[in-house]
Amino acid sequence: MLKLFKLLSNKRLFILLITLVLFIVVMGFSLASRSSLSWPENFLRDTTGFVQKMFYKPAGYVAGLFEDIGNLKDLAEENKQLKILAAQYARDKAQYNFIQARNDSLEKKWKFTEEQKKLYKYDYHIAQVISQTTEPSNSTIVIDLGSKDGVRPNMSVISVEGLVGVISQVSNFTSTVKLMTMMDTNDPNSQPPIAATALNKEGKSFGMIESYNPKTNRLLMTKIPPGDPIKAKDVIVSSGIGGLYPRGLTIGTVDSVEVGEFGLTSTAVIKPSAEFQDWKELIVVYTEERAE
Repeated sequence: MLKLFKLLSNKRLFILLITLVLFIVVMGFSLASRSSLSWPENFLRDTTGFVQKMFYKPAGYVAGLFEDIGNLKDLAEENKQLKILAAQYARDKAQYNFIQARNDSLEKKWKFTEEQKKLYKYDYHIAQVISQTTEPSNSTIVIDLGSKDGVRPNMSVISVEGLVGVISQVSNFTSTVKLMTMMDTNDPNSQPPIAATALNKEGKSFGMIESYNPKTNRLLMTKIPPGDPIKAKDVIVSSGIGGLYPRGLTIGTVDSVEVGEFGLTSTAVIKPSAEFQDWKELIVVYTEERAE
């Protein structure tokens, strides 16, 4: 009994023994099969869950923020790529429209030349217009066909609508076209006059287109003999007489027929079929007569 009091008098040893006993009791209690937790366990678990919740949610928000920042960077890159694709699409669409328009234009000219070949045995070569001068004293066009392509001076140049002019100068790779607007009986350098007739009146109608009136934008067909059946709205074409201009090239439409200067012949005012414009392509008429 005395030993027990001595042992209890040692506080450290007494606390250790109590702790050990409590530990054994708690262990036994915890290992036992139970349907519910004790209040200390509930308190400890709830406290731990609350603390974890306080730290977990902010940590989740912070992690989500960094993830969102990363997604924004990816989104910005994707947006940049989409803008590039949109620009490429717009460029490709414009390019496609240009090519489509060019194809339509060439197809139209090709059909025109094929129809003309059925009427007259001419060869037609499409030429690109390089430059155009519209000065009153020098209305000319430069095309990208030259002597290497078989072009010769005085070959006729047409558009789909009608006669435009004649080849005046030729180099190896280009040629100069003098427009019909340069026709002037008083100019020795003017292109040669055109022997013409009215469509469906070939052999009955005849005249010479020799000049162009820049004030009225009309051609003048002179030397029309008396009794000629030519009249307003007739379509005027080249007759082929003289061999310089191939026959059957459309020149224009008659506006009116007037009595000539001396009353012996008539003069027809012709509206050109080929509106003188900013041409992109023209057609050179190749004939056997022009070959050397």
